[in-house]
Amino acid sequence: MKDFVKTVLAVICGYFVLRIIGFLFLLFFLVGALAGSGKPSLPKNGVLDLDMSSFVLAEQSKEASAPSMMSMNFDMTPLVGLHDAVEAIHAAAADPGVKYILLRPEGAMAGMGGAEEFRAAIASFRESGKPVVAYVENPSNGSFYLASVADKIYMGAHHGGNSQLVGLSAQMLFLKDVLDKLGVNVQLIRHGKYKSAGEMFVRSSSSPENREQNQIMVNSAWKVIGGAIANARDLSEEAFNALIDELALNLPEDYLQAGLVDELVDHESLLGKLCTLAQVEDSRKLKLIPFADYVTNRVTGLPGRSNVAVIYADGEIVDGKEYNNVAGDRFVQIIDKIRKDKSVKAVVLRVNSPGGSVSASEKIRAALDLLQKEKPLVASFGDYAASGGYWISSGCQKIYADATSITGSIGVFSMIPEFSDVTKKIGVAVETVGSNKHSDMFSLMRPFNGEELRFMQASVEDIYERFVNLVASSRGLDPARVDEIAQGRVWTGADALEIGLVDEIGTLEDAIAYAASLAELYSSDGYSVVGYPQPLTLVEEFMSSLGQRYEEPSILSGTPFEALGKAVGSLKAQEPGLVYARLPYALEIR
Repeated sequence: MKDFVKTVLAVICGYFVLRIIGFLFLLFFLVGALAGSGKPSLPKNGVLDLDMSSFVLAEQSKEASAPSMMSMNFDMTPLVGLHDAVEAIHAAAADPGVKYILLRPEGAMAGMGGAEEFRAAIASFRESGKPVVAYVENPSNGSFYLASVADKIYMGAHHGGNSQLVGLSAQMLFLKDVLDKLGVNVQLIRHGKYKSAGEMFVRSSSSPENREQNQIMVNSAWKVIGGAIANARDLSEEAFNALIDELALNLPEDYLQAGLVDELVDHESLLGKLCTLAQVEDSRKLKLIPFADYVTNRVTGLPGRSNVAVIYADGEIVDGKEYNNVAGDRFVQIIDKIRKDKSVKAVVLRVNSPGGSVSASEKIRAALDLLQKEKPLVASFGDYAASGGYWISSGCQKIYADATSITGSIGVFSMIPEFSDVTKKIGVAVETVGSNKHSDMFSLMRPFNGEELRFMQASVEDIYERFVNLVASSRGLDPARVDEIAQGRVWTGADALEIGLVDEIGTLEDAIAYAASLAELYSSDGYSVVGYPQPLTLVEEFMSSLGQRYEEPSILSGTPFEALGKAVGSLKAQEPGLVYARLPYALEIR
């Protein structure tokens, strides 16, 4: 017994000692981060190194995350905002200290829309007369799409790599069979034959409409990506797709023979070529300039006397004031602040959201309508601007989208699980006492009856009709036409342009320039671009993390079933009775 008590006390003491050591380590980390928060030093001249695995191409720039007090997880990868990244590329084109760009695209952490805009910026860099050189070893759809913009593409000559340039695919998970085994019944009320959000919980396979829209969407996105690769390498789209379909791109020699790369190189010969291009004698004099550091040094982002504000609606649209998503109450405050700020002359709403809460979308849209009465308002779509994301942005004066942006999804749904079969299976009796006939309809312990289903359907129909009329009024379309292209259907930006849901295929930079012109601001005026909301500082993020619960990493992380955990989490997060305007939960495009 004494040994047991000693062991328990030792474990408890050890736990607290580790926590104290961890806390002291965190303090040292924060002090070091604050002390070293100045701009990193860069060589006076060298090669701009776009190692895409060394930073995340995000919507907004952000310092490396503070380690969590509970999990002790570190994420030292900097988040480089797309606008800052593009501005840095433009600065490099005019910077005599930058000889050329070395593009290493593998491991890129970027969505399709972000990659499309970043690639366009690199293409504009080439117009300065400076070259872009790409190096690949294990090409994938995304990495080779980026690499294809280069003047020269070198590929590792060694074998044993893993070629994944095989075309795009979208994966959908369906959980009805497993939920049936558990006794969970999900009641899905929706409008729109293409509105597939929630379908995964009530079907064992996709509906014909869902299958159709996803096939068209993937084909459209691949036409943009595959077409750009083929055009850059002087191939026809038919010839390039034949290489993909016949799995003809396996070994490095296959890429060389097909004309997709210019030369196969080993490490030494690559260094030799890089040195020759940089006009230095040997690799010891070859200076690589890390891109994230270059962004920090060259992009100030300080407000001026005349500003264009960019509101980043990045994440799911939710109710309340939380930080990590597009929270309705919080964004209304931000929009009102921008509306009253006399230094802000024009506004760009940058949307990278699959949608979410209808209530929050309504609040944000109302605040944006007020803002637009006083200042020009232009929308720019990133990877996603669908459902609630389209709801909040459809009223802007002009909408820019990337060709690969996922948009539309004009439809709504409500999803209420009920667990009556579960309680029966495990032998739990549930008895309810209520004040009224339907007071327990959202208890989750019984299915809806016919009257209650009609009640929920009426709510969904009312919101869908409002959504359609809102889009029709904003876009100058007939409501019947909007209903025809709505029905919850998703579109790529390229297809959305043809049906009138967006106005132009263009980048965030295009949207900023257009908004500035509406306010009669021009580059010669020296206006500044200011992003909202302001990212948390490292200290603020650390303090915020103190109240977070520790969650063990999922065993599904990094596997094709990772979306399963997200899907189950989304089902748990559903608020009974609420209506949502959101994309499907488990749509993974690779």
